Amino acid sequence: MHRTAEALSHGAITVVNAMATGKGAALGVGLWTRAKVTLTNQPGHFNGCNFSDPGEDTELIRTTTRHVFRKFRVDKQFGAFVETYSNIPIAVGLKSSSAVSNAVALASVKVLGKKVSDMQTVKLGVEASLQAGVTLTGAFDDAYACYFGGLVVTDNTHRRVLKRYKPKNSPVLIYVPNRKKYTKDVDKSSLTECRPFAKLAHREALRGNYWNSLTLNGLVYCAAFGYDPTPITEALNHGAIAAGLTGKGPAVAAIVPTPNLKRVRSVWNSLQGKVIKTSFNFQKARVRGAAN
Repeated sequence: MHRTAEALSHGAITVVNAMATGKGAALGVGLWTRAKVTLTNQPGHFNGCNFSDPGEDTELIRTTTRHVFRKFRVDKQFGAFVETYSNIPIAVGLKSSSAVSNAVALASVKVLGKKVSDMQTVKLGVEASLQAGVTLTGAFDDAYACYFGGLVVTDNTHRRVLKRYKPKNSPVLIYVPNRKKYTKDVDKSSLTECRPFAKLAHREALRGNYWNSLTLNGLVYCAAFGYDPTPITEALNHGAIAAGLTGKGPAVAAIVPTPNLKRVRSVWNSLQGKVIKTSFNFQKARVRGAAN
């Protein structure tokens, strides 16, 4: 076993939100989360700290580590302290939870000196996310896109990958309003009217029309959750090829060709909040090193 291990997972944006149907799609982006897991001699004690946002709850961090240790039946022998660092804004729909669960699961497996497949690691994080109550569906689409990068279309209910794409890389602009929304605050009754449109968006993503899916999905979930769609429509009017609400929001992501970046950024800069520029991610989550 190793005394410490560190891992990194990237973030993602929504193409099709799986909340209404259990089927989704997501696209990896260049934002990231790092997790460092340190073994302790306090069996069953799992503690953590989010150094990027110390005020946030650490339940997911602790639950993920505990889940991995229990899977390998070492939770009665060891405990762990987990540190996370991230440039992904929390509770705005940018898959911060999936990135955390991936990074923590990967570092936890490494610190124990175990070997499991990448898919098994993703599923460990998904299971922990469900236990921690940070997802309604398990967010398999988000976790997969965060872990493997690229664009993935999934059946979250059965944790199956239906299609993978590697779109030509493009800048991504993300508008992040000055507010948060947690999964526990989602009104599940609001999802009913989304269902037919979410199914259509998912079908279109399977056909390769994923940018249409992103925009349709974003407008539909804006209506369901009561968000103003203006950031989406303004981005499209100023040159984005697709724009939509990501996750449960309130963040909006836009795929913007380089010549149109200034125009979209300018219109979003007039809104309250901040604008993040990133790009697609195609790199897999990885262990960053371990010390004996």
